Amino acid sequence: MAYSIDLSGRVAFITGASSGLGAQFARTMAGAGAAVVLASRRIEKLKDLRAQIDGDGGDAHVIALDVTDHDSIKSAVAHAETEVGSIDILVNNSGVSTTQRLQDVSADDYDFMFDTNVKGAFFVAQEVGKRMLARAQGAAPGSFTGGRIVNVASMAGLRVLPKIGVYAMSKAAVIQMTRAMALEWGKFGINVNAICPGYIDTELNHAHWQTDAGQKLLQLLPRKRVGQPQDLDALIVMLCSDQSHFINGAVISADDGFGV
Repeated sequence: MAYSIDLSGRVAFITGASSGLGAQFARTMAGAGAAVVLASRRIEKLKDLRAQIDGDGGDAHVIALDVTDHDSIKSAVAHAETEVGSIDILVNNSGVSTTQRLQDVSADDYDFMFDTNVKGAFFVAQEVGKRMLARAQGAAPGSFTGGRIVNVASMAGLRVLPKIGVYAMSKAAVIQMTRAMALEWGKFGINVNAICPGYIDTELNHAHWQTDAGQKLLQLLPRKRVGQPQDLDALIVMLCSDQSHFINGAVISADDGFGV
């Protein structure tokens, strides 16, 4: 018998959905049956993605979101629930990075990464989490199916690498944030987990793998290759499904063995 996961009837809110992993997560979740809310600052990119998903028979909605603006977070989540319904799944994916030596990091560089990767991720999860908690505490017996939050960290949060030290620090914070949320919210049926992707080939970094620096980095990887966004499809769908009900507070590496 074939095994499948069906997310029909669920609403998934995906941040950083305009490109890269976020866009792939959105396509995958929609393909599994979820209504997906595409959230990002780049509205035109989101509209293009919505057209792709709708063309494939999915259900997608576009919401403007700047995770560095607390009012934008509150407005986006409220708008999503008004337009689509209660959020069952959050894929907390927004993230930024810079490449520089620690001695060259400015206060603006530091704030750029922490404001998005840590503060933004926390308050998005908090805003969605509060609504999940309210439903859990107010639902009639048997009517609440729980919530799923997946925070997208990085293998850099587990293994520090040269010239991305502050990024690594921010993703380590996301990992501890995940564990704290899992500890406090798990008893209400809200499972919070983190995934730590390794090097993934996306439109943002594709050209880098053709450079001398990119080729040198490839030689350091266990199987001399980078991943593709779709390599995370099965993991993200599983963590967002009912079948993950016994997985809470997990930090899962998907890095082709780089962290071993």
